[in-house]
Amino acid sequence: MTVIRLPDGSERCFDQPVTVLDIASSIGSGLARVAIAGKVNGKLVDLNTLIEEDSELAIITEKNAEGLEIIRHSSAHLLAHAVKELFPEAQVTIGPVIEDGFYYDFSFKRPFTPEDLEAIEKRMQEISKRNLSIERKVWERSEAIDFFKQQGEHYKAQIIESIPGEEDLSLYTQGDFTDLCRGPHVPTTAKLKVFKLMKVAGAYWRGDSKNEMLQRIYGTAWIKKEDQNDYLHRLEEAEKRDHRKIGKQLDLFHTQDEAPGMVFWHPKGWALWQQIEQYMRNIQNENGYLEIRTPQVLDKELWIQSGHWENFRENMFTTETDDRSFAVKPMNCPGHVQVFKQGLRSYRDLPIMLAEFGSCHRNEASGALHGIMRVRAFTQDDAHIFCTEDQIQEEVVKFINLLKLVYADFGFKDILVKLSTRPLKRVGTDEQWDKSEAALEAALQDAKLDWELQPGEGAFYGPKIEFALKDCLSRVWQCGTLQLDFSMPERLGAEYVAEDNTRQIPVMLHRAILGSMERFIGILIEHYAGAFPLWLAPVQVVVLNISKGQVEYAEKVAKELQEQGFRVLQDLRNEKITYKIREHSLQKIPYQVIVGDAEVNARQVSVRARGRKDLGQMSVAQLTEHLKKEVELKH
Repeated sequence: MTVIRLPDGSERCFDQPVTVLDIASSIGSGLARVAIAGKVNGKLVDLNTLIEEDSELAIITEKNAEGLEIIRHSSAHLLAHAVKELFPEAQVTIGPVIEDGFYYDFSFKRPFTPEDLEAIEKRMQEISKRNLSIERKVWERSEAIDFFKQQGEHYKAQIIESIPGEEDLSLYTQGDFTDLCRGPHVPTTAKLKVFKLMKVAGAYWRGDSKNEMLQRIYGTAWIKKEDQNDYLHRLEEAEKRDHRKIGKQLDLFHTQDEAPGMVFWHPKGWALWQQIEQYMRNIQNENGYLEIRTPQVLDKELWIQSGHWENFRENMFTTETDDRSFAVKPMNCPGHVQVFKQGLRSYRDLPIMLAEFGSCHRNEASGALHGIMRVRAFTQDDAHIFCTEDQIQEEVVKFINLLKLVYADFGFKDILVKLSTRPLKRVGTDEQWDKSEAALEAALQDAKLDWELQPGEGAFYGPKIEFALKDCLSRVWQCGTLQLDFSMPERLGAEYVAEDNTRQIPVMLHRAILGSMERFIGILIEHYAGAFPLWLAPVQVVVLNISKGQVEYAEKVAKELQEQGFRVLQDLRNEKITYKIREHSLQKIPYQVIVGDAEVNARQVSVRARGRKDLGQMSVAQLTEHLKKEVELKH
C-alpha cells in the first residue's frame, strides 16, 4: 500500500507504485491535462516518475512558479533541438533558465544571423507541434561520454567528465535529440507554445577568456501569449528609457574611450547630481551623521591589514612612488576607521556615525561596463556606524526608517529586502553571530518589512541586509545595504573604553542607501524617462518671450525666480514661440513660462506645465508659491 499525502491534507492510497501522472488522473482528468511535473517530498520530478513509497506530493501546473521555470528549461532544449536540425555541425553546450527566459550556448563555424534566428524559432514551433514525448533515462557515465563523443558533441563529453562523483546521469530525449540534464521537463513538446528568440551574444566556454568564444542565443518563454506581449512591451519601454540615450538627449553626461568606465558630467547632469547629494547631505545631518573626507590613495600596508589586498587586489588600481606601493581606494571603510581611531573614544560617545560621499575606483572588466550603471570610478553615499553590540538593533531600525523615507522621496514605494546569514567561512564567535542575526531580524520585524532569508550568503565578517527597488517597469535594482562587521575594526585596531574601563572593539555597520551615485542617477533617469519631478529637474523653469518687445520683462521674471532658489533657463531667441515650446518640451522641462504683450501689460506670466497642461495666467508670486509647494511635496 502506497499512501500519497496531498497539499490540502488529504490522502490517497494505491495498491502498487504509481506515477505522478497516475495520481493527477485519479484526482481529475482536468488536472492531468494541465499537469507539468510533480514535487515529491519537496523535490521536483517528471510526470512519469514512479512513486514506490509513502510520500508527500504536489502536482505542478502552469499556475506554479516552478511550472514556468520548467517550461523555460524545456524551451532551452527545444532551442537546441531546432539548432541541431537546421545546423547539424553546431555543438551544444549548456542551456540554463535565467530571469524571464533561457539561453543556450553553441559552438558553430560562423556567426548566427537574424535570419538564422527566425528560422530557428520557426523550427522550434514545428517541433512543438509534433507533440514529441520527452523521456528521461539514466545512463552510466562512461556510456554517456561515449555517446556524445560519437555524436561529435565534445563539449557535452567535457561537461560529464568534469562532474564529480561516479553516479549515473540522466539524459532526456525528444524525437531524435538527446541532451544531458537533471530535469525535470514538460511531458511533451506540445506544452511549449509561447516563446520567442531575442538575440545572439558572445560567451566564452566556461566563462574563461582563454577558451573558445561560443554563441549564446537568448530566448523568453511564458504561459500565456498576453504575458509574453506584456514582457516585450516592457522591454520596448526599457529601450526607450535607456539612460545612455536619454542622457545624450537631455545633455546630462557622456563617456568616451579615453576614460573607460568614467563619466563626464555636463552642467545639467551635474545640477541633478548636486541636488541628490545635497538632499542626502541634509538628511544625514538631520539624523546625526558627521560628514568626513578621506584620501583617495592609501599605502598598500593599510589594505593588507584590512584584508582587501588579499581578497580584492585584482580589482584595485595601484601606483608606486618613493619606493612605496599605494592603491586608489575601492571603498571607504578603512579610511573611516582611521578617523574613528583619532583620540580615545568612550562608550558614552557611541554610536559614532561617519559619512562620506566617497569617490572610489575599481578595475572592473571592460566587458562589464555599462553607461553610468557599471563604471570604474564612482561615488558612494557611504557611512559607517561604530556602536556597541547592545546598540545594533536600535541603529539598524533607525537606518531602515531613514532608507524608507529616502526611497519614498525619490518615488520608490516597493522595497525588496533580503537578510543574508553566516557563511561557512567566517570570523567571530557563534555567540556574536547569534546576537547579530537576531538583531537584524528583529529590526526588520520592527520596520514591518517583508523579507527573504538567504542562509549562508552573509559576508565573512558579518550578516547583511540588502535593499532593492522596483521601478515603474517592475525591474528590480539592488541599491541599499547594511553590513555588520566584527572583523575590520579589530584588524585595524579600533577601540573604545567601555563602562568598566576595559578596551573593547566596536561593532562596525557599513551602510549605503543609494549605493553608487552614478548608478542611482541612471536608475532615476530610466524610472522617470528623463521627466524628473520638479525638485530633481536640472532645469525647473524655462522663461520664453514671444517677441523682442518682452525681453526686458522676461529677464526680470527669470531673475525673480532665480532669487527664489529655482533653476531657471532663459530662451530669448528670436524664434517662433511654437518652435521654442516644442524644443523645451522635448527637453522635458517641468514648467514653461511664456511672456507676451498681454502678460507684460498685466504684469503676469502664462504657465505651461509638462505634458501640455495649460495653467493659464498668474503673477510671479503665485507661480513661486505653486512651485515651492510642489518642490516640498517632491511629486
